[in-house]
Amino acid sequence: MTLQLPIKRIGIVGGGQLARMLASPCATLQVPLTVLDPMAGSPAGLVATSEQIGSLHDPRALQALVEAVDVVSFDLENVGADTLSALADAGASILPHPDVLRLIQNKWDQKQHYLKHGIPTSACRRVDGSWASVEAFGVPCVQKAEVGGYDGRGVAIIENEADWQHRLPGDTFVEAYVANAIELGVMVCCRASGELVTYDPVEMVVDPELHLLKYLLAPARIAPDVAQQARALAAQTVASFNSPGLYGVELFLTVDGTLWVNEVAPRAHNSGHHTIEACVTSQFENQLRALLDLPLGSTTLRRSAVMLNLVGAPGYVGSPVIDGLVPLLSEPDVHVHLYGKQECRPGRKMGHITVLGDSTEELVAIAEDIAATVVIRGENRQ
Repeated sequence: MTLQLPIKRIGIVGGGQLARMLASPCATLQVPLTVLDPMAGSPAGLVATSEQIGSLHDPRALQALVEAVDVVSFDLENVGADTLSALADAGASILPHPDVLRLIQNKWDQKQHYLKHGIPTSACRRVDGSWASVEAFGVPCVQKAEVGGYDGRGVAIIENEADWQHRLPGDTFVEAYVANAIELGVMVCCRASGELVTYDPVEMVVDPELHLLKYLLAPARIAPDVAQQARALAAQTVASFNSPGLYGVELFLTVDGTLWVNEVAPRAHNSGHHTIEACVTSQFENQLRALLDLPLGSTTLRRSAVMLNLVGAPGYVGSPVIDGLVPLLSEPDVHVHLYGKQECRPGRKMGHITVLGDSTEELVAIAEDIAATVVIRGENRQ
């Protein structure tokens, strides 16, 4: 097979860290990368071939991106799905299909999709706003915003009536709280030819206050047969969307050994960042291969890994500064990724650190040590 270079021109809606990390495999395969972002000098815009400035919901900006490239994807869900669907219907190549994006944008619709397709997930219900209706459903439970939630936002744990009095505003629903569950992540990539690959499940340790990933362990500390079941369920879930692309599938492993699908992201995902160093083919390279409809790479895990998020410390804003990083830079198995964000805010993802090793317990200790000693924060106190 002869390939004419450049193979295709790629456009990404959103110039965040996910598009930034896609830029490296694009450069390797000589693929021009254009990103659309509201702000000049976005994390991806700093390293992309070109950058377009505009709202991620502006029909004119989205059409301009589509016209400038051969295939489009996105690095976040909060974009103009209706406009992208119309552009796809008019012939634009957008992967995953914007109809999948629209479904994912509404967490209630997403849950109903799983139930319709026989994909195991936790029980859920819309409630009328009264505490009695929540009690009838059962507590503790999880309240979720139907739209707009991301990076731990739009989620609240409801344990009692006082929690419900401070509930999330707007259109929400409640779902069963999965007590003592292990949270797993499985990256899945598929291309138009039907080829599909899955990555080893990772174990996700979530910050209880921020409700976002603190660190992950690869591979997850689960039995081999459970890992295979998780990969199969993730593949089944992605197949139900009937669209090529890269997907991050979040799962719960309950105390009785049952696997439930929690949510899916139709893009690169935090639970796959370790693949850059730890796997034969990273999630970003396979994302690119799916966009180009080229054979997908091996997902084999070369070494065990822990990946720790660098999140803005509370109480500070402004230009980012990092404490405790320098000693890590001399360690051969430590890999630091900074996202190029010019402002650090509490809870904002600013980078990540991946550490490779051979002992899971050793990696857990390393993760906890890094979390205690490496702090990224704004230069000004709030």
